[in-house]
Amino acid sequence: MATVEVEVRDAVRSVLLNRPDKRNALDADMLAALTAAFRRPPAASERLAVIRANGPAFCAGLDLRARKEMTGGASSIEETLHTIENYPLPVVAVVQGDAIAGGNELALHCDIVVASSKANFGMSLAQIGLAPTWFLTKKLMEVAGPVATRKILLLGDPLPASRMHELGIIAECVPPAELETKAKAVIDRLAANAPLSLKAMKAVIVREMKFRDGIAHADIDELVMQASRSADAKEGMTARLEKRQPNFQGK
Repeated sequence: MATVEVEVRDAVRSVLLNRPDKRNALDADMLAALTAAFRRPPAASERLAVIRANGPAFCAGLDLRARKEMTGGASSIEETLHTIENYPLPVVAVVQGDAIAGGNELALHCDIVVASSKANFGMSLAQIGLAPTWFLTKKLMEVAGPVATRKILLLGDPLPASRMHELGIIAECVPPAELETKAKAVIDRLAANAPLSLKAMKAVIVREMKFRDGIAHADIDELVMQASRSADAKEGMTARLEKRQPNFQGK
Protein backbone atom coordinates (compact mmCIF):
# COMPACT_ATOMS: atom_id res chain seq x y z
CA MET A 1 0.00 0.00 0.00
CA ALA A 2 1.43 3.38 -1.01
CA THR A 3 1.87 5.88 1.81
CA VAL A 4 1.25 8.72 -0.66
CA GLU A 5 -1.46 8.20 -3.29
CA VAL A 6 -1.82 10.50 -6.29
CA GLU A 7 -4.82 10.65 -8.59
CA VAL A 8 -5.77 13.12 -11.32
CA ARG A 9 -9.47 13.35 -12.08
CA ASP A 10 -10.78 16.08 -14.35
CA ALA A 11 -9.48 19.42 -13.01
CA VAL A 12 -8.10 18.16 -9.69
CA ARG A 13 -4.82 16.49 -8.75
CA SER A 14 -5.53 14.70 -5.45
CA VAL A 15 -2.68 13.76 -3.13
CA LEU A 16 -3.49 11.55 -0.13
CA LEU A 17 -1.22 10.96 2.87
CA ASN A 18 -1.89 7.33 3.65
CA ARG A 19 0.03 6.29 6.74
CA PRO A 20 -2.72 6.55 9.35
CA ASP A 21 -1.17 4.08 11.79
CA LYS A 22 1.75 6.53 12.18
CA ARG A 23 -0.45 9.65 12.21
CA ASN A 24 0.84 10.26 8.69
CA ALA A 25 4.29 11.11 10.04
CA LEU A 26 6.61 11.83 7.14
CA ASP A 27 9.49 9.47 6.44
CA ALA A 28 11.99 9.71 3.59
CA ASP A 29 9.82 7.72 1.16
CA MET A 30 6.77 9.92 1.80
CA LEU A 31 8.78 13.10 1.31
CA ALA A 32 10.17 11.78 -1.95
CA ALA A 33 6.69 10.80 -3.14
CA LEU A 34 5.22 14.18 -2.22
CA THR A 35 8.02 15.98 -4.00
CA ALA A 36 7.51 13.87 -7.12
CA ALA A 37 3.75 14.49 -7.05
CA PHE A 38 4.24 18.25 -7.21
CA ARG A 39 7.22 18.27 -9.57
CA ARG A 40 5.13 16.65 -12.27
CA PRO A 41 3.76 19.51 -14.40
CA PRO A 42 -0.04 19.79 -14.48
CA ALA A 43 -1.92 18.71 -17.57
CA ALA A 44 -3.85 21.33 -19.53
CA SER A 45 -7.09 20.13 -17.93
CA GLU A 46 -5.87 20.56 -14.35
CA ARG A 47 -6.84 23.62 -12.31
CA LEU A 48 -5.65 22.82 -8.77
CA ALA A 49 -4.18 20.22 -6.43
CA VAL A 50 -5.64 19.00 -3.14
CA ILE A 51 -3.80 17.42 -0.22
CA ARG A 52 -5.81 15.22 2.14
CA ALA A 53 -4.87 12.64 4.76
CA ASN A 54 -6.25 9.28 5.77
CA GLY A 55 -7.08 8.61 9.43
CA PRO A 56 -7.70 10.85 12.44
CA ALA A 57 -4.53 12.98 12.06
CA PHE A 58 -3.57 15.13 9.09
CA CYS A 59 0.18 14.87 9.70
CA ALA A 60 2.32 14.55 12.84
CA GLY A 61 5.40 16.00 11.13
CA LEU A 62 8.68 14.22 10.50
CA ASP A 63 8.77 10.65 11.74
CA LEU A 64 11.07 10.87 14.77
CA ARG A 65 12.14 7.24 14.45
CA ALA A 66 13.08 7.76 10.82
CA ARG A 67 14.49 11.27 11.23
CA LYS A 68 18.01 10.11 12.07
CA GLU A 69 18.06 7.96 8.94
CA MET A 70 17.19 10.87 6.64
CA THR A 71 20.48 11.84 5.05
CA GLY A 72 19.06 15.24 4.12
CA GLY A 73 17.65 15.95 7.59
CA ALA A 74 15.56 19.11 7.64
CA SER A 75 16.57 19.84 4.04
CA SER A 76 14.43 16.89 2.87
CA ILE A 77 11.20 18.42 4.10
CA GLU A 78 12.32 21.87 2.94
CA GLU A 79 12.70 20.54 -0.60
CA THR A 80 9.23 19.00 -0.47
CA LEU A 81 7.58 22.14 0.90
CA HIS A 82 9.43 24.36 -1.56
CA THR A 83 8.13 22.19 -4.42
CA ILE A 84 4.54 22.40 -3.13
CA GLU A 85 4.75 26.16 -2.61
CA ASN A 86 6.05 26.66 -6.16
CA TYR A 87 3.53 24.37 -7.84
CA PRO A 88 2.07 26.53 -10.63
CA LEU A 89 -1.58 25.95 -9.68
CA PRO A 90 -3.39 26.57 -6.38
CA VAL A 91 -2.95 23.89 -3.72
CA VAL A 92 -5.71 23.26 -1.16
CA ALA A 93 -5.09 21.45 2.12
CA VAL A 94 -8.14 19.70 3.60
CA VAL A 95 -7.17 19.23 7.24
CA GLN A 96 -9.40 16.80 9.10
CA GLY A 97 -7.16 16.33 12.15
CA ASP A 98 -4.02 17.53 13.89
CA ALA A 99 -1.26 19.14 11.82
CA ILE A 100 1.85 19.31 13.99
CA ALA A 101 5.43 20.49 13.29
CA GLY A 102 6.16 19.44 9.70
CA GLY A 103 2.45 18.72 9.28
CA ASN A 104 1.65 22.28 10.26
CA GLU A 105 4.22 23.53 7.74
CA LEU A 106 2.82 21.21 5.08
CA ALA A 107 -0.64 22.73 5.50
CA LEU A 108 0.64 26.31 5.59
CA HIS A 109 2.70 25.86 2.42
CA CYS A 110 -0.58 25.25 0.60
CA ASP A 111 -2.48 28.24 -0.80
CA ILE A 112 -5.78 27.61 0.97
CA VAL A 113 -6.36 25.58 4.14
CA VAL A 114 -9.84 24.23 4.89
CA ALA A 115 -9.85 22.67 8.36
CA SER A 116 -12.13 20.80 10.70
CA SER A 117 -12.77 22.57 13.99
CA LYS A 118 -11.42 19.52 15.81
CA ALA A 119 -7.98 19.93 14.20
CA ASN A 120 -5.06 21.49 16.04
CA PHE A 121 -2.04 23.19 14.48
CA GLY A 122 1.33 23.61 16.15
CA MET A 123 5.11 23.57 16.12
CA SER A 124 6.28 21.55 19.12
CA LEU A 125 9.99 21.67 18.25
CA ALA A 126 11.01 23.65 21.35
CA GLN A 127 9.54 20.86 23.46
CA ILE A 128 11.87 18.26 21.94
CA GLY A 129 15.07 20.31 21.62
CA LEU A 130 14.87 21.22 17.93
CA ALA A 131 14.42 24.49 16.06
CA PRO A 132 12.84 25.31 12.69
CA THR A 133 15.10 26.42 9.87
CA TRP A 134 15.12 29.88 8.34
CA PHE A 135 12.93 28.62 5.48
CA LEU A 136 10.31 27.08 7.79
CA THR A 137 10.20 30.05 10.15
CA LYS A 138 9.88 32.41 7.18
CA LYS A 139 6.64 30.70 6.17
CA LEU A 140 5.19 31.16 9.64
CA MET A 141 6.13 34.84 9.59
CA GLU A 142 4.45 35.26 6.20
CA VAL A 143 1.14 33.70 7.17
CA ALA A 144 0.95 34.31 10.92
CA GLY A 145 2.87 37.52 11.60
CA PRO A 146 5.47 38.04 14.35
CA VAL A 147 3.19 37.87 17.41
CA ALA A 148 1.47 34.59 16.51
CA THR A 149 4.77 33.15 15.25
CA ARG A 150 6.39 33.80 18.63
CA LYS A 151 3.51 32.12 20.42
CA ILE A 152 3.48 29.12 18.09
CA LEU A 153 7.26 28.59 18.20
CA LEU A 154 8.39 29.65 21.66
CA LEU A 155 5.57 28.00 23.63
CA GLY A 156 5.22 25.05 21.30
CA ASP A 157 1.61 24.41 22.28
CA PRO A 158 -0.89 23.68 19.49
CA LEU A 159 -3.60 26.15 18.55
CA PRO A 160 -7.10 24.95 17.64
CA ALA A 161 -8.22 25.46 14.07
CA SER A 162 -10.79 27.99 15.24
CA ARG A 163 -8.03 30.21 16.65
CA MET A 164 -5.91 29.76 13.53
CA HIS A 165 -8.89 30.97 11.52
CA GLU A 166 -9.48 33.94 13.82
CA LEU A 167 -5.84 34.95 13.35
CA GLY A 168 -6.20 34.71 9.57
CA ILE A 169 -3.61 31.91 9.30
CA ILE A 170 -6.00 29.44 7.66
CA ALA A 171 -8.82 30.25 5.25
CA GLU A 172 -11.70 28.13 6.59
CA CYS A 173 -12.67 26.35 9.81
CA VAL A 174 -15.90 24.37 9.91
CA PRO A 175 -17.49 21.62 12.05
CA PRO A 176 -16.20 18.14 11.14
CA ALA A 177 -19.47 17.15 9.48
CA GLU A 178 -19.21 20.14 7.12
CA LEU A 179 -15.56 19.73 6.15
CA GLU A 180 -16.02 17.93 2.83
CA THR A 181 -18.91 20.18 1.82
CA LYS A 182 -16.83 23.30 2.43
CA ALA A 183 -13.80 21.77 0.74
CA LYS A 184 -15.87 20.89 -2.32
CA ALA A 185 -17.21 24.44 -2.53
CA VAL A 186 -13.66 25.85 -2.48
CA ILE A 187 -12.40 23.27 -4.98
CA ASP A 188 -15.33 23.85 -7.35
CA ARG A 189 -14.82 27.62 -7.14
CA LEU A 190 -11.14 27.31 -8.02
CA ALA A 191 -11.83 24.86 -10.83
CA ALA A 192 -14.31 27.31 -12.37
CA ASN A 193 -11.87 30.23 -12.41
CA ALA A 194 -9.72 31.20 -15.37
CA PRO A 195 -6.62 28.94 -15.43
CA LEU A 196 -4.23 31.58 -16.78
CA SER A 197 -5.39 33.96 -14.05
CA LEU A 198 -4.81 31.34 -11.38
CA LYS A 199 -1.29 30.65 -12.64
CA ALA A 200 -0.43 34.34 -12.85
CA MET A 201 -1.80 35.12 -9.39
CA LYS A 202 -0.03 32.15 -7.82
CA ALA A 203 3.26 33.20 -9.41
CA VAL A 204 2.88 36.80 -8.21
CA ILE A 205 2.08 35.76 -4.64
CA VAL A 206 5.00 33.33 -4.41
CA ARG A 207 7.45 35.81 -5.92
CA GLU A 208 6.40 38.67 -3.65
CA MET A 209 6.92 36.48 -0.58
CA LYS A 210 10.52 35.67 -1.48
CA PHE A 211 12.00 38.95 -0.28
CA ARG A 212 13.22 37.42 2.99
CA ASP A 213 15.28 34.83 1.10
CA GLY A 214 17.91 37.46 0.37
CA ILE A 215 18.56 38.28 4.03
CA ALA A 216 21.88 36.87 5.27
CA HIS A 217 21.17 34.02 7.66
CA ALA A 218 24.21 31.72 7.80
CA ASP A 219 24.58 32.45 11.52
CA ILE A 220 20.93 31.49 12.07
CA ASP A 221 21.46 28.24 10.18
CA GLU A 222 24.36 27.44 12.51
CA LEU A 223 22.21 28.04 15.61
CA VAL A 224 19.52 25.74 14.23
CA MET A 225 22.12 23.04 13.49
CA GLN A 226 23.58 23.37 16.99
CA ALA A 227 20.14 22.70 18.43
CA SER A 228 19.49 19.72 16.16
CA ARG A 229 22.87 18.13 17.03
CA SER A 230 22.59 18.76 20.77
CA ALA A 231 22.23 16.24 23.56
CA ASP A 232 18.97 18.03 24.41
CA ALA A 233 17.59 17.19 20.95
CA LYS A 234 18.47 13.53 21.38
CA GLU A 235 16.87 13.54 24.83
CA GLY A 236 13.81 15.43 23.60
CA MET A 237 13.07 13.06 20.73
CA THR A 238 13.68 10.01 22.93
CA ALA A 239 11.38 11.39 25.61
CA ARG A 240 8.65 12.12 23.08
CA LEU A 241 8.83 8.56 21.74
CA GLU A 242 8.81 7.19 25.29
CA LYS A 243 5.91 9.51 26.22
CA ARG A 244 7.68 11.18 29.15
CA GLN A 245 8.89 14.65 30.07
CA PRO A 246 12.40 15.45 28.74
CA ASN A 247 15.26 16.42 31.02
CA PHE A 248 16.94 19.29 29.18
CA GLN A 249 20.46 20.32 30.24
CA GLY A 250 21.19 23.11 27.76
CA LYS A 251 23.89 20.98 26.11
